[in-house]
Amino acid sequence: MVHELLNDPAVRDRLRERWGDDVAAQGTVDRRRVGAIVFDSPEELAWLESVLHPLVGERVGEWGTALGPEVEVAVVEVPLLFEAAMDDAFDATVAVVAEDETRADRAGVRGIDLLEARSERQLPQEEKAARADHVLTNDGSLEELQRQVSELMEILAPGAAR
Repeated sequence: MVHELLNDPAVRDRLRERWGDDVAAQGTVDRRRVGAIVFDSPEELAWLESVLHPLVGERVGEWGTALGPEVEVAVVEVPLLFEAAMDDAFDATVAVVAEDETRADRAGVRGIDLLEARSERQLPQEEKAARADHVLTNDGSLEELQRQVSELMEILAPGAAR
């Protein structure tokens, strides 16, 4: 949702107004440029969050309301769930944790820099795991993670068709 919102014309215009046209020089918000700005400045990060968080909350609410009664489990990924004290908004929470080295390697493959700056804003993996209702460890293969997700789905929605 955040990625969609960053390219919403109204949001994109606010970012350009605040940080200049080069933040969306090609008409699309340059997320790396935004990351470099906000992770260097707590004030700029707070400003961006003040723009995005209410819009995200609104969209998540609309999305949840639009789900039909046949939907047994719906998932919302919230990177700063516990940090933003949003965990009470959900029936269950799941922390997907991995060793720091594994996370750094995967971020590098995806071309995500500033991992350290992003991680500094987040609770340690151990604390997320302690707060979550369920924990998945993602240090292995995709197949191993898929198996864990399937097992969790049996807990969250027993007997639901997969």
